[in-house]
Amino acid sequence: MTQAPSPFVRAALDAASALPESGIAWLDAARRDNLQAFAEAGLPEGRNEAWKYTPLRALSQRAFAVADAAVARDVAIDAASFALPGVDSARIVFVDGVFRADLSALNRVDGVSLAPLAAALTEQPEPLRFALASRYRRGAADAFAHLNAAFATDGVVLRIADGIDVAKPLHIVHVFSGVQPDTAWHVRVLVEAGQGSRADIVEQFVSMGEANQLGTVVADYVVRESARLGVVLLQAASTATTLVRRGHVRLDANASATVHALEVGGALVRHELTAELAGDHARFDSRGVFALDGRQHIDTQLEVRHNARDTASDALWRGIANGRSRGVFRGAIVVAEGADGSDASLSNKNLLLSGSAEIDTKPELEIYADEVKAAHGATIGQLDERSLFYLRSRGIPLAQARSLLTLAFCRAALESLPNEALREHLGDLLVAHLPTGPSAG
Repeated sequence: MTQAPSPFVRAALDAASALPESGIAWLDAARRDNLQAFAEAGLPEGRNEAWKYTPLRALSQRAFAVADAAVARDVAIDAASFALPGVDSARIVFVDGVFRADLSALNRVDGVSLAPLAAALTEQPEPLRFALASRYRRGAADAFAHLNAAFATDGVVLRIADGIDVAKPLHIVHVFSGVQPDTAWHVRVLVEAGQGSRADIVEQFVSMGEANQLGTVVADYVVRESARLGVVLLQAASTATTLVRRGHVRLDANASATVHALEVGGALVRHELTAELAGDHARFDSRGVFALDGRQHIDTQLEVRHNARDTASDALWRGIANGRSRGVFRGAIVVAEGADGSDASLSNKNLLLSGSAEIDTKPELEIYADEVKAAHGATIGQLDERSLFYLRSRGIPLAQARSLLTLAFCRAALESLPNEALREHLGDLLVAHLPTGPSAG
């Protein structure tokens, strides 16, 4: 007997019937195919190893409507609410997944093309065909990727020309408006850093209210030969939101990319980041922190694939869980056959600040090549009582002593961020989210 779709899936299928056609045959066909694949697969269940520590039973019983684009275009948003120090160049803003020209600053940066996806599709759809119609075809993606591919009608297309050195970070902002409860939005991000180029991107998630909303983002970064790309992910959504973000970074020969991530918001957050070192001498570095409190749940899935010779990767992630929160981290390094000379390391350390909090960490290492250097490790512990005693013996109150030690524990993941103003802001944001009182126990 065929099982009835969950309220989550049923609502998505109902909402799809109201989506307008794009008028581009291959895109509409891809959307229908992804919707069908999503309907057949449904949300991942606990038997799915990749979702073992992130149960979706509660989410499956919720029904999200598509966020109303007209409402998203009119809702008043103060641009100061997402302004970041050290980030004041070109900016593209989405409110509930809808591009807002009035909040964006698509001012020209020499050699940089930054545009909303809908406009890019109108002007030149064919160059986007692979990314939108083939990249996440049936059998090559999971339910949320299919959901995003079926519903994402807007997003970011960012191209950096060969040899261009972009002086200031480019800013991508996703705003949960807070005025459209029980709605969902979906955005695609497509970035190509041209050969020999240099650029930094900041992608930010903020909330203007406490409404229950779901957002999905699928981001593809292509870093051409000898290019360098820096990406900062700042997720500070409200604790009522659900966010699923999937990022894929592909690096050609001699290219490098660095990702810094700070996650302090959201009720249920799944962050997947995959790096594919496809060219010889490519390098990928990642640094991340999640700080949880209350009943927050953040699941980070990191996978680095060494597919070429003499590639290098270094991952350093920190997790903090307080209250009744739960953190999940999976870090995988895969060295393919023939990827000789690869050098990979991964470190994940976590702090439990409450007896009711939980963190699950799972480092993985798969090596199919010779002459490889690889190391990985993970720990889960508590604040060092001797250090706490030392600080308190010098007159520092317990709450302040706990914050100082927790911040020091996380600092290693953020200190390599070269933008000093932004680095200090992330540190301040982290401090604001650290528990200030004794453990809830």
